[in-house]
Amino acid sequence: MEKLTIQEEEVMRHIWALGRCCIKDIVERYPEPRPPYTTIASVVTNLKRKDYVRAIRVGNTYLYTPLVEESEYKRTFMTGFVNHYFKNSFKEMVSFFAKEQKISADELKDIIHMIEKGKEEG
Repeated sequence: MEKLTIQEEEVMRHIWALGRCCIKDIVERYPEPRPPYTTIASVVTNLKRKDYVRAIRVGNTYLYTPLVEESEYKRTFMTGFVNHYFKNSFKEMVSFFAKEQKISADELKDIIHMIEKGKEEG
């Protein structure tokens, strides 16, 4: 799976949220001033080339649907991120954010609860 640019990720987030959409739908999700239609169309063309979206012709327009699940993308690139920046240790990553005060004690407790709950269900 090819890593997306920041602009491609932003467009993909809109496509994931919409599920099935045309370029106009994506442009309308942006706040004013919205990017030009042609810019978004170009990004979507790149996403299609990278096999992230499929285009289906409907009348005189195309509808785009995601070929890659958002969770799959996150899993793939977060694992790479943790491997590259935190020596493949999620503990190191959480520790870093705790030291930088980017995560609170309550959030850490919530994470521990989710982990424990996941173990019970698995």
